[in-house]
Amino acid sequence: MKIVNVIPHVLSTPLDEKFSFSQGWVEKRSSLIVEIITDEGVVGWGESLCHGLQPPEIAASFIEFCYKPILIGRDPFDVEVLWEEMYNRSRPFGQSGAAVNAISGVDIALWDVIGRALNKPISKLIGGSFRSEVTPYATGFYRYKGKKYPESGIEEAKEHISKGFKAIKLKIGFGVEEDISFVSAIREAVGDQIKIMMDANCAYNLPAARRILNECQSLNIHFFEEPLAPEDIEGYKQLRNLSSTYIAAGENLFGKTGYRHWIANGALDILQPDLMSSGGFTECKKIAAMAQAWNTMLIPHVWGSGIGLAASLQFIASLPPTPLSLNPIEPMLEYDQSAHPFRGDLIYHSISMQDGKVPIPQKPGIGVDVNREVIERYEQPIFRK
Repeated sequence: MKIVNVIPHVLSTPLDEKFSFSQGWVEKRSSLIVEIITDEGVVGWGESLCHGLQPPEIAASFIEFCYKPILIGRDPFDVEVLWEEMYNRSRPFGQSGAAVNAISGVDIALWDVIGRALNKPISKLIGGSFRSEVTPYATGFYRYKGKKYPESGIEEAKEHISKGFKAIKLKIGFGVEEDISFVSAIREAVGDQIKIMMDANCAYNLPAARRILNECQSLNIHFFEEPLAPEDIEGYKQLRNLSSTYIAAGENLFGKTGYRHWIANGALDILQPDLMSSGGFTECKKIAAMAQAWNTMLIPHVWGSGIGLAASLQFIASLPPTPLSLNPIEPMLEYDQSAHPFRGDLIYHSISMQDGKVPIPQKPGIGVDVNREVIERYEQPIFRK
């Protein structure tokens, strides 16, 4: 089997109602979908993560002009060889960010080819499944113009709980006093049995984040995600162990090299690599092995289309609890509930929550079929022919 084409599909569409988080306003949802075509007719799909303000064209250019020439004519089963060659080629001008982001989408698509060729879900090819379903937490709680807070947040929390969610992640980073008041109001509204996490998206410095942690000590916050900038490893080390709340981060770290010092220095309680950004299956399994060696929990970051969601479920299925025990602490699924015009349509709405759990897809590859009509509807032409 040989690779005959690699196609980066830039999908984008404006949102009916834009929303904000600590770093700005999100006016459209975008995805970079990677399609790999083989000479035997097997097609694989992957995704490169587009953060809220990330132009998908950057990663698409890496794939089109840097990685595609490496991949054409190669055996997709040489997936790790190809990963290392792509990384080495872009090392002088990459090493992180969109360079690894783009490799991630290619790697997922390569594994999807392998899974479909062998008629096995990817989880069975990267070590097997520790679980057949996963507990999700609802990500949302972005801010909208004209809405009142915390009232709107309370309404959203109750809506998620009514659907069966037992855990919710609140977007904060709108000011120290505002955040403390908001989280307090949500806790009072939902009671003590719902897990609450909070995510600042790197909005604060150490003193401000420390104050939020101290003021929220009585609210039983499960984890505090990205309170500081990803460059501030020393700040994270000082923030950790100040309270019973776990400190989490990692969506802005890339590859085993990017994670090496964070894991070795014990900077985080929970590691959050994103399969679509931190290196795909090939590299994220190595990050997971490093985390296991340091007995550190890993809960992947997930914020993409249905392709990224399906692939992330395959990865989560393969993650051992840290540590394995009779009643272990299991990884969770970040289940984005914010507006996304083509997330479900892209995979025929084949992933959903059932009785408070999300089943791991068991079909070959990433476990879902991809709707080409959706790609054609939202694709943006970016390369001159």
